[in-house]
Amino acid sequence: MSLTWESLREEADPEVVAALLVAATEPERLALARDLEAHVKTMRPEEWWVDRGGPSGPLALVALGTMPSAARAAALFNRRGLRDRWGRIPVPHALRVIRARELPWLGDLADRLAARLRPVDAYEGGWSFVAALFAESGTAPPVTEGIAGGWIITLQYGDRRWSTHFVDRLRASPYLDVLLPGVFEFDGLGAYLTLTFHDESAEKPTFPSAVAQLVTEGRLDRKTILAAAVDRLVRGDRAAWLRPFALLHDELAPTLDEQAAHTLDYAQLLPGAPSAVAGIAQRALLAIDDAGRLEVDTLLDVSRPTLVRKEKTLVKTQLAWLDRIALREPGRVPEVLETIAAAFDHPALDVQERALTLIAKHAPGLDLSWLAEVATGLGGDLPARAARLAGAAEPEPVAAPAADARLPLPPGPALMPEPIGSVAELATEMQEVLRRQTAVRWERILAGVIALRSADDLTPIGALLERHPVNFNSHLHQPREHALAAVIRALTGGDATRDVGHGPWQQPVAAIRALARGGDGTPRLDGPPDRLQTLRIVEVAALLREAPVPMLVATPTHVNGNLDAPVLVERLRRAEAEGWTPWPLDFEQALLRLPRGTSPSVAEGLTSPAGRRLAGWLARGGLPDPVAGVFEQRLDEGRLVERRMVVTLAPARPGVLSVEDQLVTLTRLQEMSDVGGYFGRYPDVLIAAMPHHREVCTAWSVPRLASLADEGYTGFGFSLPLLAEAGGPFGPALSLAVAYALTAQNERDRVAAIDAFLTLAARGTDGLGVAVGRDLGELGARGLIKLNRAATSLADMHRAGLSATVWQVLTAALPVLLPAAPRGLPDLLELASLMTGETGPRGEIPGLAEVAARKGSTRLLQEARRLQALLTT
Repeated sequence: MSLTWESLREEADPEVVAALLVAATEPERLALARDLEAHVKTMRPEEWWVDRGGPSGPLALVALGTMPSAARAAALFNRRGLRDRWGRIPVPHALRVIRARELPWLGDLADRLAARLRPVDAYEGGWSFVAALFAESGTAPPVTEGIAGGWIITLQYGDRRWSTHFVDRLRASPYLDVLLPGVFEFDGLGAYLTLTFHDESAEKPTFPSAVAQLVTEGRLDRKTILAAAVDRLVRGDRAAWLRPFALLHDELAPTLDEQAAHTLDYAQLLPGAPSAVAGIAQRALLAIDDAGRLEVDTLLDVSRPTLVRKEKTLVKTQLAWLDRIALREPGRVPEVLETIAAAFDHPALDVQERALTLIAKHAPGLDLSWLAEVATGLGGDLPARAARLAGAAEPEPVAAPAADARLPLPPGPALMPEPIGSVAELATEMQEVLRRQTAVRWERILAGVIALRSADDLTPIGALLERHPVNFNSHLHQPREHALAAVIRALTGGDATRDVGHGPWQQPVAAIRALARGGDGTPRLDGPPDRLQTLRIVEVAALLREAPVPMLVATPTHVNGNLDAPVLVERLRRAEAEGWTPWPLDFEQALLRLPRGTSPSVAEGLTSPAGRRLAGWLARGGLPDPVAGVFEQRLDEGRLVERRMVVTLAPARPGVLSVEDQLVTLTRLQEMSDVGGYFGRYPDVLIAAMPHHREVCTAWSVPRLASLADEGYTGFGFSLPLLAEAGGPFGPALSLAVAYALTAQNERDRVAAIDAFLTLAARGTDGLGVAVGRDLGELGARGLIKLNRAATSLADMHRAGLSATVWQVLTAALPVLLPAAPRGLPDLLELASLMTGETGPRGEIPGLAEVAARKGSTRLLQEARRLQALLTT
């Protein structure tokens, strides 16, 4: 077979392609370069390697075999979307072609490809391909982030068939001396230094022990590696990414002389490094000090910022160290005590007390007049103790405020953006909703479909089905997108029944069509209220051509789903004047979006069936709030959590709307094989379905919000402020959700819970503090949450000015918690003492005196006694 572009283009076997290229002359190869470049320009990136017969990369062989220069070859290999496929190139065949050509620019090509290499490309073999080019050219790779990261990733994860341990692969690498320094140099590479596939029995990353072993063998220089590890820690990074280097430091077990050589580095790490790294620095400095080789000035300098770190273990160790220094250096006791006073700024009351106790221990014979001034930030009973120690007048008692200052009300929901005005805009919005769903985007799309259904050219919309086939093929995992595909087909003249005429949509479509003809039907929701949005998309697909309407009546006026009653009335007047009937689910959604308390008089003059239904709906007061219940649910074995408090809903009356009973019915089995809750990713879509019934929306969301606290899930807390801003009464679902989220594992989710609490407080929500406190008490007493997280959240709210409401939370929670004495209760008692010291006593707490009277010296008893004394003084 002769070497022609046609023969190469049609050949899928890399062995044959390589043989053709090797057998050809160099002029014959070069003659095909332009054909290849022209062909590649007509291909989409995702087609490059799958053009003929799968990802074997025959075209890559053609590129290596025909390109006249490194620049033109690199231009092909660096095309967008191709770099993560370099690992699919058959390297043995590529080397045959390269050797046949004796390419003088191979090293230049390797450098050009290396410049674009990212560490993550190594997972798909990117470094292996580039490394083969460097090896063949005899040149050394540059030390870049992509090269160093790709090298170490490939050694760990590159080939699952490896039978050797990571340390052996590391030792044998020809690039060890060149690239290992780069692993320490570039930020973020610690993220890749995790377990290897072939050392999975190890309980910690294998990189530290492997490097330490090579140091022990003498293969790597100990001084250089230790300095690199310490330097990496000093320059900082994410805590998890520093862990391999911290472990390497411990594996090396520096001697006293080695530690002393890095004294200033350790001193820099102790105040600000992540907890584990700061612990390393503290232990090293302690060892240096024990040997008499640490300057007292250095210790005092690093102690001040260290004493306000949140890690109590570090702080208490530092205080004990300063205590020893005061005993050892009597001439410097005043300086040491002033340094210890820096701990007065620590948020923990027991840390403040320990610092004050140490100052009192060394106080005899010293002038402590300065103490009164620096003690103003102390909490609980400590300011009075400090004043007595300083010989100053005790501070006057503070009167507790009767109520919190009124917080500013959050702004109301914004108006909906302008309607979609063109086919191009509609196609863009449809494409964007595949990337990120929002309630506003869906509403604009549905309204746009109706408004533009008769446009002359709908090609941009129809092309979406070809460009994004994966997004539209799963009614189970992507139901809205699946239903949108049916809308697109109906809009562009295709067969919408392909998607909604059978399978899971068959029952809803039949019910919707029956309702549209004036009959009876109950479209099945099979889930939370946000499924109403999905069924409305199905309704558009089912009725767009069968029973067209000129507009949708449920399109909201505000971004939260609210629909102003006069706007709906005007839409119904238009329908009466033009002689059309709103679609059934669209109309029911419109009714559910009307504000509470809308007067029936707004519907006067409407004569159509829809107008009379609106008047009747308003006369009955709209949708009544369902009956809610709270109970403890037991989950299946093997989960991180075995029990959870959840909320049930039951209708308060027989349903008037076709979907009403389903919207306000939520049952929970006592024994569940799953989390038993709504795990939707788009809470704004949920809220937009029932914008004035936040208790219903929250009841569905409680399990997911609870999982933030009891299973460590993250990222759903952002829904709580949206729920707090929605309309409707405050009830058990929202109270329980806030209580759970205030104890979320992730700080971002706790901040969201605080934002929701502040919103509820700003709106003057009756019973807010008592309800949330009661739920915190019940959850804590049952062992379902971690109370120390609640203490942190409540302290933040106290500092934000909600002292009176936070005190209500504490006085509702503590009587429930004191008999059970769960872990974390001392933190709540400490917070109560801090608040009492700052804002004055507020009355006794049931059960506190009994706990305070018990014998013992546990922290629980100490905090109970402190609070009881403050409340009764």
